[in-house]
Parts: sequence; structure tokens; C-alpha cells
Amino acid sequence: MTTFASPPVTNPSALLARRNPVAKLAAALLFSLPLLATLDPLTPAIALVVELTLLPLFGLRHAVLAKQVWPLLLAATGVLMTMVLFAADRSGTVLVGLGPFDVTTGVLNSALGLILRLFAIALPGVIVFATTDPTDLADALVQNAKAPARFAIGALAAFRLLPLLGAEWQMLTLARRARGVDTGVRGFPATAFALLVGALRRGTRLAVAMDARGFDSGVPRTYARRQVFTRADVALMAGAIGLAALILGTTITLGLFRSII
Repeated sequence: MTTFASPPVTNPSALLARRNPVAKLAAALLFSLPLLATLDPLTPAIALVVELTLLPLFGLRHAVLAKQVWPLLLAATGVLMTMVLFAADRSGTVLVGLGPFDVTTGVLNSALGLILRLFAIALPGVIVFATTDPTDLADALVQNAKAPARFAIGALAAFRLLPLLGAEWQMLTLARRARGVDTGVRGFPATAFALLVGALRRGTRLAVAMDARGFDSGVPRTYARRQVFTRADVALMAGAIGLAALILGTTITLGLFRSII
């Protein structure tokens, strides 16, 4: 989770890393949303190749990205297990005979398509947040996207507090272990509830502190850092649309497009 709240882990002078945060976020959405229209594995596979090819332009190394996307590997494992156990379509050649849970080529093809879509859709967002300072993103949302300042600043505060959840989880686990309380699977609900209570209390204190400092006063705010939306940012968004259309066009031309509808 530190991906979404930590300082940028890239070279800030990279070509695409310098772009406006709102433009990068919009480009990620425009590139990812068309991938939801298909179930075939080819479309997200091509999208992943494009994303990894453009990665150096964001100043992000592949080794650093691998450290940021490990939660996606857990999600991919869950998708694979779910498809093996509950897939309705078990057509194709049987690869592993497990009675009612036979692993067939159809099951693996469907699982592969879902896993690739998961990575292809999530990776642009990971790249955007890994290459964008949260404060710059909040400023750009208010200045360029005209988002309410209360929402943008609240989101910024949430991003900044996310790393504390991991540290607090470790502290709760060590405290329970010191008292001789089970910290395994049986102790997970109690630890999670304590973490939730602590997060709610911290959020309440933060909200009161922000209101006391006039964050919701309605008075027009000034900005320490101006976020300029340039033609290069428009070109980035247009490029995202063009690449998404090209990927879908390639799949349709090859006759492998499988509509989700």
C-alpha cells in the first residue's frame, strides 16, 4: 500500500513523469477502460507490452515496479484458484483431472484473460501514483479538474496516512504477542477490529483538526504550487486514447475479440 502514499520513486525529470498529475490520471483511465470491453487474453497482453515499453518514459525501472505490484500477484493467485474451483465453462482438453474441478484448457484460457486484464488495468494506476507526488495530485485536482478542495485535501490526508496502517498493524501484533494472545488466523479478526477502531479515531481527530484550520471555510484558497495544464498534457491523453483504439483494432482485425456483452 505504500505505493499510493510514498514519495515518487522515479526520476522526476523523465518525459512523462513531468506531465500534469490530472493528465496522467486521465490518460490511465482512458487507456484502461476500453480493456473492460473484452474477455480475450490478447487485448490485455498487448496492453501490458505497451505499458512496460513506455515505463522508462515515466522514469520508473522495471525492478522498482515489481516491488510495487506484489499485491497484484496475490490477486492473480486468487483469480486462478476461483476459476479452477467455480468456472462454469470447462470445455477444452482436460489437463488435470480433479473430478468436478477438472482443469481444462478453457478454464486456463478464461483465467489467463482475467489475470492479464487485472494487470493491464491496474498497472497504469500504479505507474501514475508511483510517479506523482500526492500533494501535486491534490493541487492539480483542485486547480485543473475543479474538484472540491475538501475532497482533494481529504484524499491527500488519506494517502499520507496509509503507511501508518502497516506500522500500526505490526505494533498491534507485537503487543498481542507480548501478552500471550494468539496472533495467527484466530487472532486476525480481533487485530483487524483494533486497527479499524484506531483508524476511525485518527480520522476523526484529523477531520476536527482540518476544520479548526479552516479547510472547509468556503473562503477561496491560494496555492503555493501552480499546476499548469499544457498541450503536452493534452497530447498524453490523446495518445492514451489512440493506443487503446489501436489495441482493440488489432484484436478485432485478428478475429480474437470477445465482447464482454
